[in-house]
Amino acid sequence: MKKFLVSFLSLSMLFSVADVWGQRRKKASAGTAKEVSLDAFKFRNIGPAFLSGRISDIAVHPDNDNVWYVAVASGGVWKTENAGTTWQSIFDGQSTFAAGSVAIDPSNPSTVWVGTGENVGGRHIAFGDGVYKSEDNGASWKNMGLPNSEHISTIIVHPSNSDVVWVAVQGPLWSSGGDRGLYKTTDGGSSWRKVLGEGPWTGATDLLIDPRNPEVLYAATWDRHRTVAAYMGGGPGSGIHRSTDGGETWKKLTSGIPNSNLGKIGLAISPMQPDVVYAAIELDRTTGGVFKSTDRGSSWKKMSNTVSGGTGPHYYQELYASPHKFDRLYLMNVRVLTSEDGGATFATLKESDKHSDNHALVFKKDDPNYLMLGTDAGIYESFDLAESWKYHKNLPLTQYYKVAVNNAKPFYHVFGGTQDNGSSGGPSATDEREGIANKHWYKTLFADGHQSATDPENPNIIYAETQQGGLHRVDLTTGEPVMIQPQAREGEPHERFNWDAPILVSPHKASRLYFASYRVWKSEDRGDSWTPISGDLTRNEERVELPIMGKQQSWDNAWDVRAMSNYNTITSLSESEAQEGLIWAGTDDGIIQFTTNGGENWTKIPVTALGLPARAFVNDIKADVFDPNTVYVSLDNHKEGDYAPYLYVSNDQGKSWRSLGDGLGKRNLVWRMVQDYVKKELLFAATENGIFASMNAGVSWQKMAGTPTISFRDITIQREENDLVAASFGHGFFVLDDFSPLRDFTTEKLSAPATLFAPRPAKWFVPRSNVGNTGADYYFAENPTFGAVFTVHMTGDYKSLKAKRQAAEKKLAANANVPFPGWDALDAEASESAAKLLLMIKDSDGNLIRTVTAKPKKGSQRVAWDLRHANPYPVRNGGRGWRSGGPMATPGTYMASIALEKEGVITPLDGPVSFEVNPIREGVLQGVSYAEFNSYFESVKALLQEGAAYEDALEMNEKKLASFETALYRTNVDPSDILSQIASAKDAARNLRKQLEGSPSKNVIGERNPASWGDHLGVAMRGMGTTYGPTPLHKQSLSIARSMLDKMKGDIKAFAQQASDIEAALKAAGAPYIMGQGID
Repeated sequence: MKKFLVSFLSLSMLFSVADVWGQRRKKASAGTAKEVSLDAFKFRNIGPAFLSGRISDIAVHPDNDNVWYVAVASGGVWKTENAGTTWQSIFDGQSTFAAGSVAIDPSNPSTVWVGTGENVGGRHIAFGDGVYKSEDNGASWKNMGLPNSEHISTIIVHPSNSDVVWVAVQGPLWSSGGDRGLYKTTDGGSSWRKVLGEGPWTGATDLLIDPRNPEVLYAATWDRHRTVAAYMGGGPGSGIHRSTDGGETWKKLTSGIPNSNLGKIGLAISPMQPDVVYAAIELDRTTGGVFKSTDRGSSWKKMSNTVSGGTGPHYYQELYASPHKFDRLYLMNVRVLTSEDGGATFATLKESDKHSDNHALVFKKDDPNYLMLGTDAGIYESFDLAESWKYHKNLPLTQYYKVAVNNAKPFYHVFGGTQDNGSSGGPSATDEREGIANKHWYKTLFADGHQSATDPENPNIIYAETQQGGLHRVDLTTGEPVMIQPQAREGEPHERFNWDAPILVSPHKASRLYFASYRVWKSEDRGDSWTPISGDLTRNEERVELPIMGKQQSWDNAWDVRAMSNYNTITSLSESEAQEGLIWAGTDDGIIQFTTNGGENWTKIPVTALGLPARAFVNDIKADVFDPNTVYVSLDNHKEGDYAPYLYVSNDQGKSWRSLGDGLGKRNLVWRMVQDYVKKELLFAATENGIFASMNAGVSWQKMAGTPTISFRDITIQREENDLVAASFGHGFFVLDDFSPLRDFTTEKLSAPATLFAPRPAKWFVPRSNVGNTGADYYFAENPTFGAVFTVHMTGDYKSLKAKRQAAEKKLAANANVPFPGWDALDAEASESAAKLLLMIKDSDGNLIRTVTAKPKKGSQRVAWDLRHANPYPVRNGGRGWRSGGPMATPGTYMASIALEKEGVITPLDGPVSFEVNPIREGVLQGVSYAEFNSYFESVKALLQEGAAYEDALEMNEKKLASFETALYRTNVDPSDILSQIASAKDAARNLRKQLEGSPSKNVIGERNPASWGDHLGVAMRGMGTTYGPTPLHKQSLSIARSMLDKMKGDIKAFAQQASDIEAALKAAGAPYIMGQGID
């Protein structure tokens, strides 16, 4: 650390990455700044899985019903080969994470198709970039086109011709045009033709195929458009269509269908009588009905007024016909609606112990009692026709809107609100070997969860909220949520809270809260009472007067604001850490406001001042941690069909702005950003396609490693641990453990041959195991790497000769000759020893206690010391040790350095750096002192080494003794004398072995022997397996082991001398060489 401080003060020697990149500002803004290696900084997913997430579609292998492919609304595609016992995420490497539909080729099941972008009309849904195909059971994927589809409803593969595929594309939700309608390919996806769907707002929302005749198809089209302000859920393009020539031509089916604003339509065909077709149709203002046709859609009869409810038919409406009972229907809904009479009457399916909001249903062709449902909380199975349900709680698909962290010890907890799964919290790590299990997580609030906040002074106080401002304070000691939502006073208008209203704990006073509706509220008593500190900071418009579907619409059209959040609301709040009372607010209608005096006066900044569209949504606003004049704003215009990343900064309290979006991609929403609290230039951005870092105040950005391409909606820093914690909308929470080395990624350090960065204090404890044999379906998320974790950066190329040759060969042109390297080169490869990176740990007295080896690599990596001494156990011939590690080192100050070992030569590289090892807790009972623990370890180690030496001497001479008699009979001397010596030595060996191992006869049948010296030593070593340390019992066992060994040492030496004397006599007698004798 001293070395670093000296370097820091020597300005002539140090130029930070920010300084260098700042000099290149013009080039950096064009995306040409030099990237640094971030390989060491990988996020780990911590779950949870007990909530899971929204399922779009499920496809079951036609020949193996244990193999499922699951399309996750905003979490990619997952596969199981054992009916859900274990899962694999198989879509992480693609350019999108949104999966709307999945289909297996019935004639070639190794081919799987995925349509990206989910087909619901909700507030927060993920968009895709086309249709994908895998020809190797999901191992690899290729985008087959329709890149502007955004939301794909259904894929059907021809039952006998794999080249023919139909794709129902709903198309963009937030804008007109794009790829929308029904598309067909006849060449396996190489090209597509649009065969149905006209109009800028009309897409295809469902598709059926006649099981008897693949030329007969049914399709439902749907007009819909959503903006920030409103939702229009129907129009003249909605309808039902039939083709009898494989989709080449279509006829709109209108007989018996109402002539009104049709909304979302779900179709089903009876597998038992395919002339019978059913339709669930949304009609005016979320009314609707279920219709039935017995003549392949030529005419329809309305059977009932049944329609999906909840947030609206746009979110459900999938209709399924049972393959086991004619006229049995299942309509997806908040709770599944089921009919036994073709839709005339419906009842609610039994769903006890099961989540609501159903989207996908799977049957088994040979089991009439089987149902599988995909819901907003994952997958459920029933084996008794909905009498009971099995939940697959091993799919980490939770959609978190926001994230908050507390300061709990020894491991802080992570909190957030989810889409339809309430709010929850859980530990960032555990002291259990297996990791973080579902049992460690807990619900903090119900309904749709949204932003959470924590009290920095009390880890048991958190804030959680339901949709549209349902704010609660939760006492984690009692679990009680107290509703603290501020209320409009008598005579005031409705208090408009955003769907995800912002809650802020003041950085200046833990009991002071800020909350926002259309105005900003302040509480000085943790939410018990509130005072508004602003007027209406929004546009305060009438939403039905705003244009939708390209123009202002008639009142009689398909308006549906039940499907909306409130509009003209505040979406983000921030108070400056550098200046109390400097508060920033952003709205959903394109306004930024700030006050410098705690709310007495506000200054309005329209987002047009940033050069953005007038109603761009303010996702996030962050006051600079250090400078009261600087503020960062993340904006979003995707609900106008604009997916550009908008991240801006002002250094003069909003008078002027500049974009920080370069390097974040062209189609990548920016949801949140966070600034490091130590190094002002270090920024992190949570975006639609991953997490990005900037080390030069946003001039350039790099994507962080170790996260899937998925929507990260929020990001924060846990300051005590220097962890970066992110909320994803589809894979739960992610943690980057200890990002602090990034603060020291300077030009000087990154240019050095190698740099060792000091780790954060290491946590000292003994990991425990609290679970038994739980089965493979028991979910665990990863704990952080145990011990002291170091970041190392290296500039050299440490590849082997063989690897370098192979890399050069790969660069050759296709079909080029590959030159023979030569025998000498191949011999050099074979004899080369791999280079080793050595991490050397010393205690505070300078004693080397451990050397950790790792593979050197160019760039950054992490190397961990597990807080254990070097293995004290003997090393056998060939380098094999008896056990894997030594006892734990005790808490204190340690030093680390790195070196490179190559061909027997050790070259120091960097260090030392100082770091601490600290206990995470104190036990109820006081154990031995650390000094006594270390002294005890040295005594055990000495006895272990000495005992091993004597046992080895016994064993080696026993092996020689076994060969002596054979060698003797190959001599020409009288064997009598030497035979007598051999017999005496064998008696001595048997006696010694009996002392060490007990009676061989007893051992044969498992009868107990008196404890040997090794048994006592084993008990003594148990005294080093806990943080409590050795007890008098362990010390007594060590003393007994020492005494017993001392008594045997003379006998072992005498036996060794006997063996040596016999060996000399055999040599003198001319006996042949005995293997292992050595040379004179």
